[in-house]
Amino acid sequence: MTPRRRLASTCIGTVTAGLLATGAALAEPERDRAQGSDIAMGAYLDYGPSGVARIPYLSRWLGGREIRVGHTYLPGDRWAGIEGDVTFLESWAQWRQAADNRMFVLNVPMQERNEGGLSDRQVARLIRAGASGQYDRHFKRLAERLVALGVPDTVIVLGWEMNGTTYSHRCGPDPENWKVYWRRVVNSMRSVPGQEFKFDFAPNRGTDDIGWTSCYPGDDVVDVIGMDSYDQGPGRNFDDQITQPYGLQHHVDFAKAHGKEISYPEWGLFRRGDNAEYVRRMLKWIEEHKPLYHTITDYCPHGVWQCKQNPESAKVFRKALRLEEPDPVVPTPVVPTPVIPTPVVPTPVIPTPVVPTPVMPAPEVPSPTAPTAKTPKPSPEVPLPGNPLPVTPSPVVPKPEVPEPEPGVPEPTPSPTPSPVPSPVIPSPVVPKPEPAPSTAAPTQTAPPRPQPEPAEPPVNSRQWCIPLNFGEWLSKLVGTQSVCVEVDWGERSGFWPF
Repeated sequence: MTPRRRLASTCIGTVTAGLLATGAALAEPERDRAQGSDIAMGAYLDYGPSGVARIPYLSRWLGGREIRVGHTYLPGDRWAGIEGDVTFLESWAQWRQAADNRMFVLNVPMQERNEGGLSDRQVARLIRAGASGQYDRHFKRLAERLVALGVPDTVIVLGWEMNGTTYSHRCGPDPENWKVYWRRVVNSMRSVPGQEFKFDFAPNRGTDDIGWTSCYPGDDVVDVIGMDSYDQGPGRNFDDQITQPYGLQHHVDFAKAHGKEISYPEWGLFRRGDNAEYVRRMLKWIEEHKPLYHTITDYCPHGVWQCKQNPESAKVFRKALRLEEPDPVVPTPVVPTPVIPTPVVPTPVIPTPVVPTPVMPAPEVPSPTAPTAKTPKPSPEVPLPGNPLPVTPSPVVPKPEVPEPEPGVPEPTPSPTPSPVPSPVIPSPVVPKPEPAPSTAAPTQTAPPRPQPEPAEPPVNSRQWCIPLNFGEWLSKLVGTQSVCVEVDWGERSGFWPF
């Protein structure tokens, strides 16, 4: 990528700086899950102060992810610019000094008229001049400038994409002298007291004009082996970009063989437009191989934030690198539950009707007393008209046969033989039925109790002896007047019948 194109792009960037400051261009796609790691990442946003000013907004777009790499370029049109005699370095130096974990990456051209379109012959002559030490003073002044600004640990991407054909500092016209020239530049800058520079050897991916390993100057003057990799040929897809000669895999393997860290100072979209798959695969590759840093070139057609023509790639980039913002803790308002008193509905007390239990008086049943049998005067039976009372037959006691007295023998006086006294017949007491409970219906008129016929008096001188029984007034109404009758047989042959 040429500094001339970069400088031209800053004109547009300066016009839109105000809009970016207000966040007008920060249209955010949908919220995504945060991924990625703590690999130092950044983006080339602009070469001067506007590039520094845009870093916080890119960080906000990525959900607060810290942008740890600030990346810019020195102009290669004149040696004064290569010496660092530009004002914008102060802004980057202040940004770098604001945090210890930040990294300032500075691309440094190796020739003036670096994008002048010089022929290979002209370039070869310039390479030989540099290898002879004619340009050492320019790089020493740059080192002194950076140390004075307080950025002595700047990562110097020296003579980037040297295996291509774009720049005057290319390697192809004279690889051997080019490597000598690189070594003189590094040694000149390291000679400045206080310096802690790291030198990044960063070719283009692929063969390009020359295999980039032919330009490698040696492990003692290289600290990091980088690679610029855009979505373009050679290679039809990302797998080809990995496996092609001098591709991504060759880069990783070469750096490992030389004991060096890797980097990706420039990467982004290009020939294939809004290729979200490329962005996804490149971020996955970076995550897998853990470079010292990586910076996407974020202007059109390469970018994903400032370049709005690549929305699908922007979504992938943002999803992979955006931090997961914690949801704000919104206290749940405590809404007191209104206490609604439950109305107390009195339960109506329905009085239970008291039905009086009829008290049934226990009937007084008199114990029948057996009457003492008295010897009544027998009277001859006189039959009475009407229905005779039932007569209980008494046992007939046979009279003893008295033999006829013999003549001359006095007749003995017979002893009276008492007749057996019959046991009185005790009738079973009649238990009255309880009166029914009073009814609420209208009382019905009942017929008065029918009077019981009075027992007929036994006939005079009868063999029945009846004794009336008194059960009390109440019970007598129910059962009537009762008598206990005893029949005594005073037969004519008993010897005791007086009549």
